[in-house]
Amino acid sequence: MQRSVFSLSLSPSVKRKLVNAGFQFTNDLLHLKPVQLSKEATLSQLEALEVLQAVRKEGGGGDAGASSSLTALDLLQKEQDLRRIVTFSSQLDAALGGGLPVGKTTEICGAPGVGKTQLCLQLAVDVQVPQCFGGIGGQVVYIDTEGSFLLQRVVDIATAAVQHCSLLVEDDEQRVAMTTFTVETILSNTFLVRCHDYVELLAELHLLPDFLSDHPRVRLLVIDSVAFPFRQHFEDLSQRTRLLNGLAQQLIAMATSHNMAVLMTNQMTTRLRGGQSQQVPALGETWGHAPTSRLLLHWAGSRRLAAIFKSPDHTGATVQYQITSEGFRDIDQSEQTHTVQSTASQRDTGH
Repeated sequence: MQRSVFSLSLSPSVKRKLVNAGFQFTNDLLHLKPVQLSKEATLSQLEALEVLQAVRKEGGGGDAGASSSLTALDLLQKEQDLRRIVTFSSQLDAALGGGLPVGKTTEICGAPGVGKTQLCLQLAVDVQVPQCFGGIGGQVVYIDTEGSFLLQRVVDIATAAVQHCSLLVEDDEQRVAMTTFTVETILSNTFLVRCHDYVELLAELHLLPDFLSDHPRVRLLVIDSVAFPFRQHFEDLSQRTRLLNGLAQQLIAMATSHNMAVLMTNQMTTRLRGGQSQQVPALGETWGHAPTSRLLLHWAGSRRLAAIFKSPDHTGATVQYQITSEGFRDIDQSEQTHTVQSTASQRDTGH
């Protein structure tokens, strides 16, 4: 049954523009792209995006319909079948219950330079580790909003991962897998998108379900960062909140329906509480409820710490890590013990 565009949750002026342009039913809009709709209906690009998102959500198309048909038993089975993406930090993997969860959304928060992008790049490589080595043999879509994607850094991390797996080869299956797990294949299975503002980001995410349908091996979506485009030139904070809420629901639906992990980075901002300033994740408290899990990377003196401060299973864990030439790694155990002892000694002597 066809639905009238007047049934969509849109402003009256937008509905009038759609009808005046000849769009009577939601089916007329299903296969349009934002730029095309913007031109044909004299809408702004943002209005066109909102129309198409409403069509997907309320018109019976897109991911919402696929996920709504699942039973609780189906969801439980999927939960048990889903695998995790290792981080190459055994301590962080243990704290996360085995690695980054597929089918869920995870946010990494932290100050500049603490290692958020480094962890994203590490996971973009790790998601491609073959299954016979304990990986999931997937592909990655990497959306870069800050221009922080460094190709040479990906090459370094990929080279280290390939070397690591080559040392673990024990049987014919693993030998065969290594012929296709190379730096070149890792780069070819990394789909990079550069978005310069929030309109481009929303447009890309609107088109992404079709891309994922054509690339069923994608198991990781990275958005580095989700905060940057939404903190630029936004005077209407209520509009920003509305767009972020829609974005969050869209990412959750994609993670579930396409069996992939969604990884986002967020910036930090200063907030006054009780007369004191505190560093907290940006985008507000409402956004904080959007991701399934939140990971805070922060400094403690010269040490880098990763704390899980929101998770359905593992809240409260804190581990130490380091950024090496090979990527995101555990801190050397002897060095970690020395650091803890030095800290305790300083505390005991009053330094």
